Amino acid sequence: MRDEEREEDVFGLVARAFAGAGLDAEGAVVVSARGGGFRRAVNVCRAHPRVAVLTEPGAGPAELGRALHPQTPRSFVVCEGLGGPDERVTHVRPAEATTRPWRDPRVVLVHDPRWRGEPSGWLLSGRPGPAGWALPGEGFASRGGRVPADAARALALARLGPGLGDLVWDIGSRGGAVGVECARLGAAVVVVDRDEEACELVRRNVRTHGTRLAVARGEAPQVLAHLPDPDAVFVGGGGAEVVGECARRSPRAIVAVLEGAERLAPLREALRDGGYRVEAVRLAAAPEGEGEPEAVFVLSGALR
Repeated sequence: MRDEEREEDVFGLVARAFAGAGLDAEGAVVVSARGGGFRRAVNVCRAHPRVAVLTEPGAGPAELGRALHPQTPRSFVVCEGLGGPDERVTHVRPAEATTRPWRDPRVVLVHDPRWRGEPSGWLLSGRPGPAGWALPGEGFASRGGRVPADAARALALARLGPGLGDLVWDIGSRGGAVGVECARLGAAVVVVDRDEEACELVRRNVRTHGTRLAVARGEAPQVLAHLPDPDAVFVGGGGAEVVGECARRSPRAIVAVLEGAERLAPLREALRDGGYRVEAVRLAAAPEGEGEPEAVFVLSGALR
């Protein structure tokens, strides 16, 4: 934060930016790209449809445009010299923002003009998160009608720790149930799957739960090279090669849910080789009246 800009002035500055842009500030997220916060600010812009970014030299409109274009379609409003005699408010596309000279762009509004739903409900309600998580599995469409059991998803989410400013990869998870839940908790999410049918199931679940995430269709681990670095990774499909490639990107956590013990050893070894502390938990849970529960394993690695 600049010396001349007191903390209590920030929201007045943001309100002035939205008023000058002719945009509604309701439900907007305010985030700072200053002081090393640029990467997390970009992830907030990926996850939310209306964001006000406080900028500084080297973390301004051009840098935001390069980070978001073309994977994250957004519109920019660059607010220069707010509150001064040379105040200027300019609507641009991210690609254009990378090529123009800017003078004191104190705030950049990043918004999705296509968004027709409400911004994330927990932002509007003032709660620190959604009312519930590890949602019932029947609320998700998936291949074969199976998603990770509620208890397994609850533990996976606890180990992933998704939140505002994080980027989570969800790789091959039968419809993106974990990715959707991470998005509900405020994180930016990329779901990766090689199968178009699975990608369409992800989109259906996104619509059902009113979330936002990106879908990358391709074969892991090759497609991962084209994605921005994650803070946490959920592996629902893929072997040791995929886990090893994820570990090379050094996210703070990598979590896999396995339905059989045969995959535990190679994935555990891949995590250890990548420098992770490893935990494996065996769960046996099933909804009431559905017979004997099936054992699943939640394998998690925390970066040392």
